[in-house]
Amino acid sequence: MSLSPACVCSSCPAHPVGVSAPPTCGFYPSSSLTDAQWAIIEPLLPAPGNTAGRGGRPEKHPRRLVLDAIFYLVRGGIAWRQLPVGFPPPTTVYDRFRAWAKAGVWQGIHDALRDLVRLYEGRDPQPTAAIIDSQSVRAADTVPRAGRGYDAGKKINGTKRHLAVDTGGLLLAVIVTMAGLQDRDAAHRLLAGLRERFTTIALVWADAGYAGRLLVWARNVLHLTVQIVKRTEPGFVVLPRRWVVERTFAWISKHRRCVRDYETKPGHHEAMIYIAMIMTMSRRLARTGNW
Repeated sequence: MSLSPACVCSSCPAHPVGVSAPPTCGFYPSSSLTDAQWAIIEPLLPAPGNTAGRGGRPEKHPRRLVLDAIFYLVRGGIAWRQLPVGFPPPTTVYDRFRAWAKAGVWQGIHDALRDLVRLYEGRDPQPTAAIIDSQSVRAADTVPRAGRGYDAGKKINGTKRHLAVDTGGLLLAVIVTMAGLQDRDAAHRLLAGLRERFTTIALVWADAGYAGRLLVWARNVLHLTVQIVKRTEPGFVVLPRRWVVERTFAWISKHRRCVRDYETKPGHHEAMIYIAMIMTMSRRLARTGNW
């Protein structure tokens, strides 16, 4: 990531208007919010505590700068205390990330952006079909033993993230479990959450790892048809429907904080995935027009 010696953003919140930018005020092209992205995301943020009738003092650091710091961390895969000095203190940034993860703010922003992307593409915000799959990732020493496991098939000691995406690859639901949990067992929780949030979904595509009693349970309990997409040829083959969720995993893994699990809580890892998709979708929307 390149660091500009002076701020190049036309509305940088790190310093007042009319005051020259300090040497530490940098713009990171791969993670910093552009004006168009900020115009899309700002209305989706929760109101500050001092304006919501709960008292308290105003927030000291601009929210745009706090988001830039979080996005920088997710994109670069660094530790919280390794944030550059141009950002707010690491403890302040982490406290904001943790509070918004607990309150479901990241998921709310993500869902709103996903609906906007689907509308821009001429589709209904409520999907009618989904694709599910899982990905095992290695866990760092910061992940407690109770939250990790061993995936014998992939030979990975860590955690496993289970995704449900729409036919365009946009994230619909995600859960994080220990890597040793079978896909079909975790799919009960994933599909139940998917049905709770989207009553319009009727068809779900999956790979052979989800075959068995899950199909009967999904049909009888959730009224979902789970269709298994099987391999027809040995070796590498682009499989119908399944390649869509694999592309989503690639979008997420482009953000280095998501390549390995560093989080002490599964909910924080899920929040990192939501943030990665927020960055992806906000950039896509920012290129579509004036905001």
